[in-house]
Amino acid sequence: MLRTAYKVTGSASDAEGVLQTIFLRLLRNPQMVARLDNQESYLRRAAVNASLDLLRSRQESRNVQLTDMPSGAAGPDAGELKAALRRALARLAPRSAEVFALRFFDGLTNQQIARMLGISRVLVAVTVHRARLQLRSDLRSYL
Repeated sequence: MLRTAYKVTGSASDAEGVLQTIFLRLLRNPQMVARLDNQESYLRRAAVNASLDLLRSRQESRNVQLTDMPSGAAGPDAGELKAALRRALARLAPRSAEVFALRFFDGLTNQQIARMLGISRVLVAVTVHRARLQLRSDLRSYL
């Protein structure tokens, strides 16, 4: 769960906070985990969703100043691109962001994601495709 949260948030301290959030939720409702068929799947999804919630909450409260880059300046560094990807991911629909994170951050196959979420492989593939198109559009200035 920590690795999944770290991949989505990009910060060890944020990932630890996400884990605390998940464990607090479980402490408040322990019967929920006992009823689950696949606890590992639930915990991974919970990590992705809590991480995305954190990114979304920061995006809403953040004011970004735009500065002009000199004409001879190099493109964005890897850190800027990762931050931009996280912001763009936070703007996706929750299900799209979840599927994208499970596919590309956790490296799950479409079939594994479909089983985990209880949807068809085709729907996973379509969701991944649409998420990639949206992210490509949002990150056009970085590409």
